[in-house]
Amino acid sequence: MINDLWYKNAVIYCLSVETFMDANGDGVGDFQGLMRRLDYLSGLGVTAIWLMPFQESPGRDDGYDVSDYYNVDRRYGTLGDFVEFTHGAKQRGIRVLIDLVINHTSKDHPWFQDARSDPHSRYREWYVWSDKKPANADHGMVFPGVQKTTWTHDEKAEAYYFHRFYDHQPDLNTSNPEVQAEILKIMGFWIQLGVSGFRMDAAPFIIATKGAEVTKPVEQFDMLRKFREFLQWRLGDSIVLAEANILPKDNFEYFGDDGDRMQMMFNFQVNQALFYAFASADTRPLKKAMEATKPRPATAQWGLFLRNHDELDLGRLTDKQRGAVFAEFGPDKNMQLYDRGIRRRLAPMLGGDRRRIEMAYSLLFSLPGTPVIRYGDEIGMGDDLNLPERDCARTPMQWSTEPEGGFTKSPKPITPVIKDGPYGFVAYQCRRTAARSELAVELDRADDPNAQGSSGDRLGRFLRGRHRRRRRAGASLRLARQFRLDPAQSACAAGGSDLRSRYRRRRATADRYCRWRKQQRRRERPSHRPARCLRLSLVSCRRPRLSPQAQGNLGFWLARLIETRRFAGKHRAR
Repeated sequence: MINDLWYKNAVIYCLSVETFMDANGDGVGDFQGLMRRLDYLSGLGVTAIWLMPFQESPGRDDGYDVSDYYNVDRRYGTLGDFVEFTHGAKQRGIRVLIDLVINHTSKDHPWFQDARSDPHSRYREWYVWSDKKPANADHGMVFPGVQKTTWTHDEKAEAYYFHRFYDHQPDLNTSNPEVQAEILKIMGFWIQLGVSGFRMDAAPFIIATKGAEVTKPVEQFDMLRKFREFLQWRLGDSIVLAEANILPKDNFEYFGDDGDRMQMMFNFQVNQALFYAFASADTRPLKKAMEATKPRPATAQWGLFLRNHDELDLGRLTDKQRGAVFAEFGPDKNMQLYDRGIRRRLAPMLGGDRRRIEMAYSLLFSLPGTPVIRYGDEIGMGDDLNLPERDCARTPMQWSTEPEGGFTKSPKPITPVIKDGPYGFVAYQCRRTAARSELAVELDRADDPNAQGSSGDRLGRFLRGRHRRRRRAGASLRLARQFRLDPAQSACAAGGSDLRSRYRRRRATADRYCRWRKQQRRRERPSHRPARCLRLSLVSCRRPRLSPQAQGNLGFWLARLIETRRFAGKHRAR
């Protein structure tokens, strides 16, 4: 495999430092905790980690409102902790990608504070201002229903400022050469600290012209080439993964005709058609989307995903198709968001059915592109619909059955850990306790040599009898050697029954259990014909939610799937 094209055969794992692992017990995830879990990620088969924003931020939008591009949020650690993390990841063969949020800043950023305080400030032109409220101020909102306008009046500046997202996120004037130079400076800073690339947030908005007089924004694609050239000079194999929900006809504008712009983009067309296929078993839109996105430069690659940290955007589907997906995966209004998407995690959307989850990931890993996995999906994590907007799918990682899911020792985590319901760690602990109690009952029943029952009974007798058989057999042999007795007599002297008959009975029980377990594993194998089994596995199946054992097996299964893809990637670039 060519090292410069490492992203073509990568497996990217997206996580938030804030909600992944807390090492110091303050309720907030940090880089120290993330470093403790690097071996876990390496064992899963991950080759690249995508970090959501971790820079200084007031935290009004999960870090996507940056107030200092050159520092780490003090709650997560220091720059030294970040460098130690990138070093540890590099030792394990894992690359690090970070979010590049340069379309806007926080209103608390020193640049904006200086700009609003002095009309002659050098930072005044770094943002987009208007003396009067533009006529199109009520159009173009990214979050309809939550966001009211794209122009907000600032009393101190005595002017309106433009914000494509929330009003606390003023847009940068990316057409300004000074702003572009600062963006390159930010990228170079993090490259020097061990980063291998960036996930560019809201790429179409970054390169679009902005202003009160702009009615139809014009995309400045040369800006993408400028970013690419800078990265190639600083670090030859660094990449940019662009978030651009665009039509297929514009793909080459972002990739470049010769592949000289973005190396990777998320394939939103296939993602939306894929979930429509899951909901309706109609693969025609999926086939059409794959054919439309097939042409691309030789060095370009698609990023494929099932779910991410945002809502499942269905804006490119027709009203009828979107209604079908809503009815199947988000029938309740509180499951939907912005009138275009679903805010649930993957496992609840698929009913907690392991077969359907495995089929979905089999499809993901078989499609042309680089798979991107969301943290927690490997164990079938759920969501908390009581949290507002997209926060319901951004709950802390659940590591164990300990309080707060093993995420933190603090009783007050930064975001509530899912406790109740089938996906909460309390329910998980109850299921484990019930399973242990059931096993104890089975072990007690195993004391009766005439007891009969299901395969679970056989398993209990086998586990308990194996140790007792070894202990009694050893005592019998010792007595036989000491008193030169018949083995059957020594067994009776030791207080047991006929040794040979007990051994034969337990051996038969173990053989029956092994045959039953082999049949179960054969049934749980993922299908190698996903398209043919689409209706069976993703639409018609209605199975119980994931048990603790199934959650663990799902992680092992996903690790094997990743390893298979990595092995295949060594022989051909996709």
